[in-house]
Amino acid sequence: MRYFIFTDNLRVILSFSLALFISSVLIPSIIDIARAKSYVDIPSARASHRNSTPTLGGIAIFIGSVIAFLMFANVGVITSLQYIIASILIIFFIGFKDDLTGISPYKKFWGQVIAALIVIEFGTLILTNLHGLFNIYVITYNFGLVLSLLTIIGVTNCFNLADGIDGLAASLSILACSAFGTWFYLTGQVEWAILAAGIVGATLGFLYFNLFSQKNKIFMGDTGSLFLGFIISILAIKFNECSIGISGSYSVRAAPAVSIGILIIPIFDTLRVFATRIIKNRPPFSPDKTHIHHYLLEVGFSHRMATLILTLTGIFFIGISFLLKNLSVAWLLLILAGIASLLSYVTILFAIRHRRFKNNAEGEGGRFPGSE
Repeated sequence: MRYFIFTDNLRVILSFSLALFISSVLIPSIIDIARAKSYVDIPSARASHRNSTPTLGGIAIFIGSVIAFLMFANVGVITSLQYIIASILIIFFIGFKDDLTGISPYKKFWGQVIAALIVIEFGTLILTNLHGLFNIYVITYNFGLVLSLLTIIGVTNCFNLADGIDGLAASLSILACSAFGTWFYLTGQVEWAILAAGIVGATLGFLYFNLFSQKNKIFMGDTGSLFLGFIISILAIKFNECSIGISGSYSVRAAPAVSIGILIIPIFDTLRVFATRIIKNRPPFSPDKTHIHHYLLEVGFSHRMATLILTLTGIFFIGISFLLKNLSVAWLLLILAGIASLLSYVTILFAIRHRRFKNNAEGEGGRFPGSE
């Protein structure tokens, strides 16, 4: 079977379908192994789930997406492929080790740095242009290296932190890869579209078990969230670089802002939480329940409903980003940040008022509506 037998349309569809199939077939076996070896997530005081649940769902996402891509992509077109594979293997084993026995934050961070430097330095996946932000266009290599490193490490950990309730990290990953992948396909970057399609298929296969299955429920673990965040950061860098030479209806003047719009829920929420903790003189990585999905749960939404709300919100931001894609980078960033701030403020304010109302009702010995 060779890639040139198939049309571009078919290759994208086959990548998605094969990844979905592999992921769906692998997960029940992974669940059996995880239960037998006690590789399960035991609920803690901060956990939003009640039962011990197998982890390692990220293995199925990783295997499904990689096999599908290698099967149907013309791998010779992506000159940086060997370095991408080398880096994602590092990220995979960091997450796998963390899920099995744990890994120190120090080793976890430096492993991510090494993986990022491989794709930046050897794979030449590096940001070279700010698209007019602060009236800056072409940037120096050293500045691009630092900016690319921050992008990869930042996005990777944003998706890792977004994996706090059922289906959220997976849904946001599907949204991001669908947005980037569609643009890649429309602009002729078919091999990158095939990669994105494989990730969407594999993640969708996982999502069913994570969100809807009672008997075979599983979490993606750090194996999945780190891998997805890392790959999506690479897609974001590639999107920014490819957009430089695109003209016509698919041109994106404000590519950096559009990238942030596609990823705004995990990025904005992480920055907001970190800023809040720092203001309160707490370490930015100290655990708490101040992520936006925690507030939605506090209001009374289920995991599924909270994930649906944030997914629909993500679709809204993607639509706004592409609708205003030809604004300046600064203006689009201001619009996105303003909307995100307003929505976050309203959600948190509603959750705080809900909490006070509940505490008052319980303090008076009354029954809180909906507590039955």
